[in-house]
Amino acid sequence: MGTIVVLSLVAAAAILAVRSMIKDKKAGKSLQCGGDCSRCRGCH
Repeated sequence: MGTIVVLSLVAAAAILAVRSMIKDKKAGKSLQCGGDCSRCRGCH
């Protein structure tokens, strides 16, 4: 029973992380540079 609870918590955390990444991608944020053009080394 404990394994199922832990597995569901890990799955929920993974789903939330992927959802956050998709939301950031749609908002124009990038995983590589974070949108801070002053520190960017030509990632665009």
